[in-house]
Amino acid sequence: MIRPRTLALPVTVLLLSIQFSLGQDRGIATTPILWTDPGDIRSRDLFWGCGGKDHQPAVPVEFLSEDLNGTSPKFEVRDTEGKKWTAKLGLEAKPETAAARLLWAIGYSANENYFFTDLRIKGMPASLHRGRNLAGRGGDVPNVRLQRHPSHYKHDGNWNWRHNPFYGTREFNGLRVMMGLIANWDLKDENNAILENEQPGSPKLYEVSDVGTSMGTPGKSYNDRVSKGNLAVYRRTRLISHVHDDYIDLNFPKRPALNELFEFEWGFFFHQLSIRWVGKHIPRRDAKWIASLLSQLTPKQIGDAFRAAGYSPDDVEAYSQAVLERIGELSRL
Repeated sequence: MIRPRTLALPVTVLLLSIQFSLGQDRGIATTPILWTDPGDIRSRDLFWGCGGKDHQPAVPVEFLSEDLNGTSPKFEVRDTEGKKWTAKLGLEAKPETAAARLLWAIGYSANENYFFTDLRIKGMPASLHRGRNLAGRGGDVPNVRLQRHPSHYKHDGNWNWRHNPFYGTREFNGLRVMMGLIANWDLKDENNAILENEQPGSPKLYEVSDVGTSMGTPGKSYNDRVSKGNLAVYRRTRLISHVHDDYIDLNFPKRPALNELFEFEWGFFFHQLSIRWVGKHIPRRDAKWIASLLSQLTPKQIGDAFRAAGYSPDDVEAYSQAVLERIGELSRL
């Protein structure tokens, strides 16, 4: 006689198999993706990034409309091949270009982005609501980052740092380390995108889609010019604050200094306090795993990420060395 308990496992497996098959037949994506194996990391081209040379915008581009979301001046453009891009001006344009390449290099999803020291934009309006002093004259706009989602993907919502399908996994903890390594302190949910593939049944991508506050201080300061892309502070700030037997704490993200409280909105201040856990109590084994990926990058590759972002040769060298020192901290765990 077969006891009911002995049937439980086969029946469960059968039901799961049927559910999986039905999901595939209906075009339902069953497993979202945060990280994918990058393969041969040393072969990745960090100058062109995830889009590669072939996906760069076909210039000149045409102005479409201004985008008033976020804090940086942005607007939508269309290139000569009909592709739409988001143009960003200001302090975030350079650091975001480099930071996205470092994330992509080790397997995290990143947007296609390209930096132009000078970009011809047809139909550029005489003035913008934001950034009119950055837009140049006559349609010749300096220091522009153009960005679009990976090919065949569209925005399908945002995800939360605490509540997501990957919380507690090695890949998620690695992403926490990466936010500290690039010093991307603006960890709001609206900066995290869920991307849906145009082909039914394809898995959704989870990515940190806005990393513009990178390469500067480990937390917002009273002035954006101090907080974003601040090479001097980035160079002298160590990544790791404490090493314990089983976990590490990062020197990130920092809350605003008490003597700067009057400069901030209280909502933002309390949000920064609530998100500090991202850099704390990271399993040591997961930090070592992300270090094993980062240590495969060559100095040239890291330099290419900053060259692609329009930095001067001296700044490329300084930023590259600072990134290598942070990788060294992780590798010594």
